[in-house]
Amino acid sequence: MYGCEAHTHRRATKGNDMTLMRFDPFRELDRHAERVLPAGVRAMPTDAFRRGDEFFVLLDVPGVDPSDVNVTVERNVVNVQANFTSPRQEGDEPIIDERSHGRSSRQFFLGENLDATKLRADYDRGVLTLTVPVAEQSKPRQVQVASNPARTIEVEAGSPQNAQHSVNS
Repeated sequence: MYGCEAHTHRRATKGNDMTLMRFDPFRELDRHAERVLPAGVRAMPTDAFRRGDEFFVLLDVPGVDPSDVNVTVERNVVNVQANFTSPRQEGDEPIIDERSHGRSSRQFFLGENLDATKLRADYDRGVLTLTVPVAEQSKPRQVQVASNPARTIEVEAGSPQNAQHSVNS
């Protein structure tokens, strides 16, 4: 886990509770970078995979109301935006500040083999799931092999450049 973690330990000698804070310098660096960089650069953790004839993209948006999630498709680009609100009020003094706040967005480029017109977005327990079916023209299909014994191919004698092909059925 990142950041400062509070641990309460009971001292055997006095019985007083004391709080220790563990310092993670990398989390502190991340926190400072988040404050310096624009709010839109924060990424939503994402998984993507294919299952059969569908592609799935799962984005973590914990604590975000579904009405604060916006999914748009333009040509083959999917844009996901989410607004992470803070429960803090003016005058609150943060002790630990690790959760993202503000607007976050991700873009995904869909290949020509996917049907962006049939993209679905579902939200469940803080996870946004995008489902994109494989386009019909990209799905494997069986091609029937015809058998016609009466059909022959004749090639006239001569040089390859002057060869004439005719098909008799």
